[in-house]
This record gives sequence, C-alpha cells and structure tokens, in this order.
Amino acid sequence: MNENNNIFIAEKYAEWTSNLDVNDIPEEVKNKLQIVVMDSLGLMASAKNEPYVQSLIEALQENGNCSLIGHNKKLTPFNAMIINGTAVHGEDFDDTFEGTPVHVGAVMVPAMLATIQEKKLSGVEFLKGLAIGSELICRLALVAPTAVHRQGFHPTAIFGAFGSSVGISSIIGNKPNQISSALGIVGSMASGIIEYLAEGTSTKRLHPGWAAGCGWQSANFAKSGFIGPRTVFEGTHGVFNSFSTKNIQPDFTHITDRLGDRWECSNLAIKPYACGTMAQPFIDCAIKLKDKITNFNEIEKVVAQVGEGTVHRLWEPIKEKQSPSSPYGAKFSVPYCIAVGLIDGVAGLKQFSEKRLKDPEITKLSLKINYEINPNDEYPKNYSGDISIFMKNGDIWSAKQDCLRGGRKAPFSFEEAIDKFHANLDFANIKRNEIKKLKFLVDNIFSCKDLSELENIDFS
Repeated sequence: MNENNNIFIAEKYAEWTSNLDVNDIPEEVKNKLQIVVMDSLGLMASAKNEPYVQSLIEALQENGNCSLIGHNKKLTPFNAMIINGTAVHGEDFDDTFEGTPVHVGAVMVPAMLATIQEKKLSGVEFLKGLAIGSELICRLALVAPTAVHRQGFHPTAIFGAFGSSVGISSIIGNKPNQISSALGIVGSMASGIIEYLAEGTSTKRLHPGWAAGCGWQSANFAKSGFIGPRTVFEGTHGVFNSFSTKNIQPDFTHITDRLGDRWECSNLAIKPYACGTMAQPFIDCAIKLKDKITNFNEIEKVVAQVGEGTVHRLWEPIKEKQSPSSPYGAKFSVPYCIAVGLIDGVAGLKQFSEKRLKDPEITKLSLKINYEINPNDEYPKNYSGDISIFMKNGDIWSAKQDCLRGGRKAPFSFEEAIDKFHANLDFANIKRNEIKKLKFLVDNIFSCKDLSELENIDFS
C-alpha cells in the first residue's frame, strides 16, 4: 500500500496473480495459448539454421539446464530465453495482438520453458505463468494504442519485459510485494528502439528474447529482496511517460479492469503470412486479385488505401519500401508484400529470401505500388486491406479485406495452426520423428509433471 492508502497498478496486478488458481483460467484461453505454444515451438525450430540464431549461439555459450529448441544444446535460463525468443520472432511469423501490435509467444513461451526447466516445475505452472504474463502484455498494449511505436520504441520489447517478469515471478514463489517490485525493476531493463526499420537489420529479432531474459533477472532480483518502484506504470517517470508519445492519453483502467473475467490474450492472432502484422490484409487483397492479372507488365500502378498510423513503419521512406535492401526489410514493406501476393499467391518463409528479393519481376512490380491515406481507416482498432490495380488498358481491379485473418474476427482453427506448424518445420527440414516428438510436447505441455520430454528432442 502507498502512503495515501491507494494501491498502485503493479500491486493490483500482483495481488491478482497471487490469488489466481489455474483452474480459473477459461478453456478458451487455454486453447488459444496451446496454439501459441505450438506456433512458437515450430518457429523456434524453423529458424535453427538462420545466421542471426547461429551468431547468438556463438556469443552465448554458458552451459545450463535449459534447452534450445532446434539444437542439441542446453544453456543458462537467461541465454536460452534470448536465443529461443529471437528464433520465434526472427521471421516475424509469430502471433500478434491487434490494437497496438505486440508479440506475446516469442517472449512468454521461451520464458516459461526455461523457468520450468531450471526450477523443475510442472506443466500447470507453465500454463499459469504463460496466462498471467500473456494477459499483462495484451492489456498494456491497450493502454495507449500506437503511442509506443510513435515514440520510436518496439512495444514487444517494452511490454514483453513486464509480461515475462510477472509470469516468472508468479511461478517461482514470489510474494505479492516481490511481484510488484519485479515489475518495477524490469521497467529499468526494458528497451528496444525501432531504428531497424531504416535498413532492415536484425535488432527487432532480438527484442522478445531480451525481454524474456530481463523478466527472469528482475523476478529473481525481487525474490532476493531488491526493491523496484511500484509506480512503474502510472508514475511521472513510469513506462508510459517514458516510452510513449505524449499526445495519446493513456487509459490505465485497461490493465486491471475485470481481471480474471475478461481475458484479452484469448484474442491473440496467429499470422497467415511471414511478415509485418499490418501488411497481412493487403496480401489477402493481392491474392484475391491474382487471377485477374494475366500480364503483370500491363499494370500501370497499384494504390493501397491505408491508415495514417501505419505509414512511418510500412510505407516510408517510399523508395526503400518499394525496393527493400534486405529480406528482413521486405517483411515491413507493403509494396513488396503486395507484389509477392500477386505473383506467388503466398507469402511464407520462402518468399522472404535473398533469391526472391532479387527477382526482377517482383522488383519491377513493387516500384508501381504506392499508398493513399484513408482518414476513415479503422487502424489501430481494426487491421484491414484495400487495394486497386490500375491497368494500362483502363481496367481497374479492386479488393478489400475487412479484418486480420487469424485474428479476433477470423481466428485460425486448431487444424489451420497445425498446418502452419508442419509447414514451418518442413521449411527447416526437421525430421518426421522429431516433429512427432515436438507435437507430443505441445499436446501435453499443460498437464505434464515436468518437461523431461524436451530431453528427447535435439534436432541435431
């Protein structure tokens, strides 16, 4: 309690986590989180050979008890969280939350995996920590939509650190005052600027893993008696006054309103395409129009109607977005994403490679794609797509996508999520018997007595 006998937000959330019984987590939340776990594990393994994962493995070599999914190797909790989290988010194909787009599984699944292994806890604790941390990340994303992005920070990096911290704190036995202290501590560890957009570099990939690792450190610091500020959310120098633009007023009621009754993490979206969240509906539009175009050379121009808040990340600088300098940068280029949708009819992991980036047909088409700001676009409340293709002969072909497929308005079925899981593992040439073991883990992860199943999954 503070000196005015009011309870701060971190304390309210800590109290709720301490009182939550795992049996009170609704079935729909468990089902969605199981899909998130499957999606995350598949992406961890699919990135096993990527240079950014290999570079982290070379840099972080301290051995421990925590598995790297995709590798016959165990590291310390902090290092395992960093590498596994980077692998999940590496191709921007992981789950997302609509509103302020934030990625949850890439932070929470590595954080819970390592914690459960290190502390020898059960699948029940895994579920509880996953639910508590995922819920906080989603609720933080609702407080001031788009404000963190507009200030130049990556919401996953900032909010993810708090989710990891509270999730880990809740299952390693921290008392309520230690949980709120851990949240205060991790506020000074959270970081992640979005300057990666300038050149499509890999720092964004690192953010979820770093956030997960910071959660581990802060939870353990607090458990040992280190004290952090309870005003970390609403304080004068708290997270929203530090990491978000001042012209969007935060609504802190989103963090604690109807806790345990309304679960925002049940709305997590599973991405159908391996690229930035707001680009996804435009790819759907492109695929809808693919069969209308018999000769791409006859396209004069393509114009997309967009929400103003998406422009600085996905459309500008327009020369870079029309001709991305790296495959990773292409994931945040709507012109490129529309082009591969029109030409390939898909936008999976193979579409964002050096080879595909250099294809002259895609390059030529991307240069014809531009945008207009639609003042009536619903972003950030809803992600939609709207494109028109203007042909040289005067024909105009248009298509709309009214929501994010895989999101709250059109959620993926479990079968669709399984198809994505298998496709990602096939991309990395994971052996069938290892895929079967990993799927067994997914099916039983919330009920197993421990995670010894991981011992048999090495993907070496």
